[in-house]
Amino acid sequence: MHIIHHHLTHGTSLELAARTIAVGREPALAVIHGGGRGCVLRIEGPVAAIWIPLRGRLQLGSGGDALAYPSETRVTETEPRVHAIGRGNAIWVAIAGTPTAWRNALRGLLGNPVPEPLLLPARHPADHDLRRRSIALARAAVGTSAEAPAEALLDRIVALQGQFADAIARCPGRTYAQRRQVFLRLQRVRNYLAANCHLDVDNEALARMASYSPWHFIRAFRAAYEETPHAYLVRQRLERAHRMLRASPLAIAEVALASGFENRCAFSRLFRQRFGVTAGTVRRQASAGAGVPLAAASR
Repeated sequence: MHIIHHHLTHGTSLELAARTIAVGREPALAVIHGGGRGCVLRIEGPVAAIWIPLRGRLQLGSGGDALAYPSETRVTETEPRVHAIGRGNAIWVAIAGTPTAWRNALRGLLGNPVPEPLLLPARHPADHDLRRRSIALARAAVGTSAEAPAEALLDRIVALQGQFADAIARCPGRTYAQRRQVFLRLQRVRNYLAANCHLDVDNEALARMASYSPWHFIRAFRAAYEETPHAYLVRQRLERAHRMLRASPLAIAEVALASGFENRCAFSRLFRQRFGVTAGTVRRQASAGAGVPLAAASR
């Protein structure tokens, strides 16, 4: 496994071409360590990547603007271009490479043989162990021995991707490769819903994204994830609202609307069912922790 390293600091930018991510003539993985407000990464693909925010927010412009938070790790599939910006006093680590570089790095790590040994696009929780391995990689990449920390981090990501095994098994298809391909199509739609949950979407548009009829799409989605697209959409809207209540100055009614809920009463009922507390309680707890006056926070 070949590794090259780039370090971005406050206000700096880096532009790469996929063909230049190499050691000699061998494709390599680029480890990018970003720190500080406004650092920008642009890569002209085709490139797939792993994104691990350690602090602050990371805005990803690949495949539609989306924010990645320190509580999650984002895996993005091959895109023609990548655009990432650190928001706030962000610190993040990314691993990017061409499909060939990823095939070389993942060969032997994935449990089941597949025609294209590439990671599936996903949002994974970033637990303490994964964050520790990410920091170790960022520190090692500055030196000359980043291969072992990179492999340790990839081992952890592959283990997280192993959680998709049951969902893949529930997908239609005669072989594992066929079922995995179906899951990949569904996963693209699921990731789109997670990034755009505040928008109005319909099953017909989602089915077209997966190259299915609406009936087959809903049936395959429910089989794989054991919930309907609508149920997943509502859950993502509630998660978005929960984050906004803790970090945004918007009033609760404005948070509900910005999260895709036009009916305030329905939002309040679903929020309490999901989290066991009211939206006002979450806002007051966040305000107390930040030292914001309660009267201003609970509008």
